[in-house]
Amino acid sequence: MSPRFGTAAGQQTTLDVDRRSNREAIRDLLPFLWPKGRPDLRGRVVLAMIALVLAKAVTLYMPFLYGAAVDALDQQSPELIVIATVVALIGAYGIARILMIGLAQLRDGLFARVGQHAVRAVGLRTFRHLHALSLRFHLSRRTGGLSRVIERGVKAIEFLLRFTLFNIGPTLLELVLVAGIFWWNFGIWFAVVTMATVGGYILFTFKVTEWRIGFIRSMNQSDERAHSKAIDSLLNFETVKYFGNEAHESDRFDRSMARYEDAAVRSTKSLSWLNAGQAAIFAVGLSVLMIMAAMGVKNGTMTLGDFVLINAMLIQLYQPLNLLGFVYREIKQALVDMETMFALLGVGAEIEDKPEAQPLAAKSTPGASCEVRFENVDFAYDPERKILKGVDFTVPAGRMVAIVGPSGAGKSTISRLLFRFYDATSGRILIDGQDIRDVTQDSVRQAIGIVPQDTVLFNDSIRYNIRYGRPDATDAEVEEAARMAQIHDFIESLPEGYDSQVGERGLKLSGGEKQRVAIARTLLKNPPILLLDEATSALDTHTEKEIQASLSIVSRDRTSLVIAHRLSTVVDADEIIVLDHGKICERGTHRELLAKNGAYAAMWQRQQEAQRAEEILQEVAETEGAVVAAAAGDEDLVPAK
Repeated sequence: MSPRFGTAAGQQTTLDVDRRSNREAIRDLLPFLWPKGRPDLRGRVVLAMIALVLAKAVTLYMPFLYGAAVDALDQQSPELIVIATVVALIGAYGIARILMIGLAQLRDGLFARVGQHAVRAVGLRTFRHLHALSLRFHLSRRTGGLSRVIERGVKAIEFLLRFTLFNIGPTLLELVLVAGIFWWNFGIWFAVVTMATVGGYILFTFKVTEWRIGFIRSMNQSDERAHSKAIDSLLNFETVKYFGNEAHESDRFDRSMARYEDAAVRSTKSLSWLNAGQAAIFAVGLSVLMIMAAMGVKNGTMTLGDFVLINAMLIQLYQPLNLLGFVYREIKQALVDMETMFALLGVGAEIEDKPEAQPLAAKSTPGASCEVRFENVDFAYDPERKILKGVDFTVPAGRMVAIVGPSGAGKSTISRLLFRFYDATSGRILIDGQDIRDVTQDSVRQAIGIVPQDTVLFNDSIRYNIRYGRPDATDAEVEEAARMAQIHDFIESLPEGYDSQVGERGLKLSGGEKQRVAIARTLLKNPPILLLDEATSALDTHTEKEIQASLSIVSRDRTSLVIAHRLSTVVDADEIIVLDHGKICERGTHRELLAKNGAYAAMWQRQQEAQRAEEILQEVAETEGAVVAAAAGDEDLVPAK
């Protein structure tokens, strides 16, 4: 089975991962709130908490100043004393309000660095983890949906950290303190009604929000699908144009967005019900308390200032409570956004270094001893179907070995195993006598340079793409590698030279130009082992010959493993191995294999006949062109002999 369809046991390869509980998501979040090794950030958290407590104390004291000002106005004291007292109380009230806002802003300012560091840390952790996952995972991924999940998940981190710490807890604390103040000053029934009102408000909010989560999930899933389809369509822009399927792609995107639209409408309607219910519950509770306070004023057990104080304190409590409903909804949505991202972080890497793994002890200079050996290697993407069966060969240091065979024989699988994208099912792969499973993956990949069949470049400059072989290389080293790859003159002819942009996946360059960039990149890496994975099979004959000249420079004095489809590119190999259905059926030099008159000789004969047919067709085309030119009397169109 192809690696694009095979899956390892227990390996999750799509974004439809198991949903995690809110408790687990919050538990995963806590380390970012109190980061290890960052006393400066922990200090900011402590100072922010102090500012929070002070702000709450000021907030709870402000209604008392307001009530006292009302009582002062109601006193039968000399007018000057009343005015002075009221002015002082109102001034203190204004100062308290400024202080409350100032402390809240100080709190947010102190915590901003903590929140942004958390966003950065989670983003980096996710990015690193994605690069650590197996090739099998990435062959099955949905790029657009994956980027959307990460984007929403990372943005949810700061929100959850800030509002969980500064809203949910403080609001519940304020509720308890308000109830205690009412009980102490006005009796237990004021506390009971307050707790009942707020309790009913919170219960209603939580229940309705849980009901709404289904709509939010549906919105996110529809958004992921629409984004995936959009990214996939844009990445395959040329294919869409070739088949004139712009309308088809638009319809697919529109169907996904229609599902998002329906889910969003349901979510908005349910939000309206939630807001209306919250307002009704609090209005009833506030009315009951105000009636009780009015009766107290009428009976003389409470003052007019107490009446105003209760109203002010309840209105003041309603603001964070109203925000609590919003925050709870947003936290639930943020948790939904985080679920898939944290589950993605929980997907284990299929290939991992052993705890005691050491770097590969291979030489990094051309011509150094760097033997590659496959010892009786078996491999299967799926247990039901083996791809390689007992493959055994050696590539001596500084020599070239070619692997040929029909499509599906397992040639490219050998390159994936050598790079340790997968581990052999049985047998061993050795570099200089070291099992690559016992050394670090990074050191193995640093020792190997590859020129692949399909060279995919980054959407950046030519200089960046060549320098990718060794990011610390100087401009002079980049240009020298380009000269050796015979692409320097072409680059210099471009208006922006080495700063020319190559476009998405390198689409602004031709196939031959992309291959030369890949060759320059490998030359700059300067690895002791070279892997050519059908590096010229997608090129025309003329370009192939030019690229072969560049490849001969790259492979000089290096241990080279060539995976080829066109046999004409491997006639000079020290040994040619013929694979068929995952087994080695023939091996030897080009001359030896032709003499055997077996599978290799048959492949050679077919390719030679195809090449001769191509040459005949080209000659016919040139002849017809000459006839047409002669008939037209245009000697400039007649091919020169």
